[in-house]
Order: sequence, then structure tokens, then C-alpha cells
Amino acid sequence: MLGLAGCGTPAPTPRGEVRGADFTADELIQSEGNRLTQAVMTANRHSLLLLADKLYRRNPAEWRKTAASREAALALLDKAMLSDQAWAPLGGRRDVAALSLSLAPEFQGDRVAAFLIACNDTLVTAQGGKREHHYLDGVDPQHLYNAARNMETALWILNTRRAANGQPLLLANEIGSDGRNLSFEREFGKIIGRLDLLAHIATERYRRAAINYVQGLVAAPFLAFLPVK
Repeated sequence: MLGLAGCGTPAPTPRGEVRGADFTADELIQSEGNRLTQAVMTANRHSLLLLADKLYRRNPAEWRKTAASREAALALLDKAMLSDQAWAPLGGRRDVAALSLSLAPEFQGDRVAAFLIACNDTLVTAQGGKREHHYLDGVDPQHLYNAARNMETALWILNTRRAANGQPLLLANEIGSDGRNLSFEREFGKIIGRLDLLAHIATERYRRAAINYVQGLVAAPFLAFLPVK
């Protein structure tokens, strides 16, 4: 009884409250796997927008290449992430090709926008090139796994590559005498963790489908109806 009483105690919410998405009609033609895939995609896009805001704050010269204010640059970046069109400053390049250009020292455009739009395009491509998933849609676990490794590589390049003058391409993580700022590392870690978990779940789903089929064959004789007269 004490255990049951403990289960009924509301969890404390001093740092926020978990909330689910609002119901939409599209959910009627989505499986649980579809919903999970879409939730991961949405969460990762929000993480990329948060990273964009952080990078713009540390690198204000970048947003000035795109818009009159940081907020306006973020709005344009968000719109570009939701578009099916390649971002013009990346010269028509998509996913990993765009990612390589965004981290090239010779790139002269808004590097923050280029980098995060390319990251987003890489994730969309890994999830079948779709932003909405329905019953007949699936994801390739290996593509998700590869995308997670690409994000690790992108983060490493961001932290280590230098321009011709020896300065970082973008100011991001910082460890110095005045303190440590590893928020970029943590946010990328969330993206990578979500991709790896989704890849694992997708693999498990295919494995369980085969196991369930075999279980059905084995259990069939025991589940047959018996004559009653």
C-alpha cells in the first residue's frame, strides 16, 4: 500500500514540466514508430536552432551577413530548415556536401546559417528525406547511425579547424581561466543521443517483427479453437 501511495505522488516540477504534443489529424495515419521518428526530428531541429542562437551570440559578424538583426537571421534560418529547397549560399549542395562546404575555410557567407542548415539537411536525408512520417514510411537504422557519426565529426571540425589567420572558424566551446562553456558540446550530444537511440529502436523493431512471426508459428497450435460438440 505504501508503494502504491508513493506511485501516486506527483513528481516535482521546479525546473519545468514535461508536455506532449497537441493532437493533430495526421496522427490517425501514423504508427508509434512514425511518431517517435517525427518527435526526434522536431527535437533535433529545435536543438539546431538553439545552437544557432548561441553561435550568433558568440559570432555576431555572421548574422550581419544575412539580416539586420540576430532575431531576423534566426527566423530566416528556421524557414530555410523547413524548406525543401537547397540554401542558395551553399551553391545547391545538400546534406554532407553542404556540411563540408560550410566548414571550409574559404566559405565567405553566413557560416552559422550554412553549418546548421547543412546539419539539418543531413538529418532530414538520414530520415528518408521526409519531415512527416506515416504508416508506409520507415527509416534505415544505418542511415541514422551514420548521421550521428557525421554530427560527431562536424562538432570535432567546428572545435578544431582554423581560418588562414589562425582564428577558429566559429567561436563555440570555450575552456579558459575565466570559466568553461561547453553548452555547444552538450546540445550536440543530445542530437547524437537521439539519433543513436532511434537507430537502436528501429533495429529492434525489425528484429522483433521476425521473432513475433516465429512465435506466432510456434504458438498457433495452442491457440486453435477446439470443437465444442
